[in-house]
Amino acid sequence: MSFDLSVWALADGATPDDVRAAVQRCRAGWHAQHRPDPRVVAFYRAITARYPDQPGITGGPWAVAPLHATADHIEMNLDPGCPDEVLLDIERLAGEHRLMLFDAQDGSVYPPPVARLPG
Repeated sequence: MSFDLSVWALADGATPDDVRAAVQRCRAGWHAQHRPDPRVVAFYRAITARYPDQPGITGGPWAVAPLHATADHIEMNLDPGCPDEVLLDIERLAGEHRLMLFDAQDGSVYPPPVARLPG
């Protein structure tokens, strides 16, 4: 059984309920038909540069490859034995790219950290 996370590029001000609604639309087979959000593209490039998602690669963190990538989100099915470092990298990159992180195991949503202003 895999450990499933997804990152979502929603509008500024989106709430955890907005993310959960987007997840439900995805599960129902509805995907927005628009250009890929640059945040999703940048996240995908960064995470797969570190952990390639090509089928047949052994030793990687992915239980399913390639990753499920759409215009507004990326779903990652992780091998349950993947190192904690992978989860920390996903969390860090989601924050760097202002993406909301959805934990499919319990429905938790983690918004990107608020940028700190110098002061």
